[in-house]
Amino acid sequence: MKIAVAGGTGTVGAPTVDALRAAGHEPVVLTRSNGIDLVNGDGLDAALVGVDSVIDLANISTLSPADAAAFFTAASGNLVAAASRNGVRHMVLLSIVGIDRVPHGYYAGKVAQEKVFEASPVPWTIQRATQFHEFAAQMFGQAKFGPLHIAPRARIQPIAVREVAERLTELASGSAHGHVPDLAGPREEKLDEMIRAYARSAGYRGWIPSINVPGGQMKGMRAGLVLPGPHAVLGTQTFAQWLAGR
Repeated sequence: MKIAVAGGTGTVGAPTVDALRAAGHEPVVLTRSNGIDLVNGDGLDAALVGVDSVIDLANISTLSPADAAAFFTAASGNLVAAASRNGVRHMVLLSIVGIDRVPHGYYAGKVAQEKVFEASPVPWTIQRATQFHEFAAQMFGQAKFGPLHIAPRARIQPIAVREVAERLTELASGSAHGHVPDLAGPREEKLDEMIRAYARSAGYRGWIPSINVPGGQMKGMRAGLVLPGPHAVLGTQTFAQWLAGR
């Protein structure tokens, strides 16, 4: 099958492209570097000619709910419209577990993005997944007060990116299913402990205090609102295993 991947060079996009190739599919990478702009739609129609399925992994780095909603609405809206015009049979969106319970900040944008897919004339599947193991590394680099690294408290159930990529490949090569069960890692973890473990593995020996970060999104994550439901599909690689294999 010919399967297009929006955001095919990102954290989950690149492994998804690899998984598609390993499964015998022909991936089409939709990125600006390939002349495709999701926000204004440039290059989309030409790129989607002959494409059977689309996986939407496009992303933006922002904490602003307005900016996130504007990006996802425009990017996914253009992608859906171009897919419809070009006879694409199935669209798959990667979303995040619990965003409807914590519709704040960046998650507000993902809620808006899901609504675009739910209104799509092209048959669709939405796969919500938990945070990736790499989330600890991202937070270590971003959560700082000056030179001081901090460890936000949160309850998460992280999953290996490779396992997400394999699941998206499976979904995109089949028929549309609407909302499918959550996808999560094998066990719940404490984010602050993950950040400190990552820092130690990277050679950092400084003090990293645990703190409660203000705001609705982090409050919801501390309360466990982004943990998977009882019918979730669970991966196998733990955070400790991921860390040991880096």
